[in-house]
Amino acid sequence: MTRAVLSIGSNMGDRQGFLRQAVAGFADVLVAVSPVYETAAWGVTDQDDFLNAVLVVSAPDVDERGWLARGQALENASGRVRTVRWGPRTLDVDVVTVDGVRSDDPELLLPHPGAFERATVLVPWLDVEPDAVLPGHGRVADLVAGLDLSGVHRRDDLALRG
Repeated sequence: MTRAVLSIGSNMGDRQGFLRQAVAGFADVLVAVSPVYETAAWGVTDQDDFLNAVLVVSAPDVDERGWLARGQALENASGRVRTVRWGPRTLDVDVVTVDGVRSDDPELLLPHPGAFERATVLVPWLDVEPDAVLPGHGRVADLVAGLDLSGVHRRDDLALRG
């Protein structure tokens, strides 16, 4: 059995709708869904704000490449076009960590190399797993304590299920 933490985000079109599509696409393996956060863009900052959330998923027959493939299929179904690194997107699904797996393959670095410094990942993850640990970096709560959270706003008015 593999358990994974996935980060989902959208800053184009029906942002909430695209996140809901991601949740629906993982419904058969979903363990937890975080609240939605609205966050300032990271990397390329001259673009619209993102809606972000974290999913915890688990399945006996899905490995790290399987999680990546499922995420990319959902991105493609949302009409995502990759033109600018860290640019606007209809849907982004990142594999943050897979229990017991480390990978230095450029196509799937695990744990995700930027996760330790991204409030867009860590804050929603902390909501669903208060004791979470990011391998190689420590407790998520400690990592969040060291971040600037001024561009991160919880959106309790937006639900991803129901």
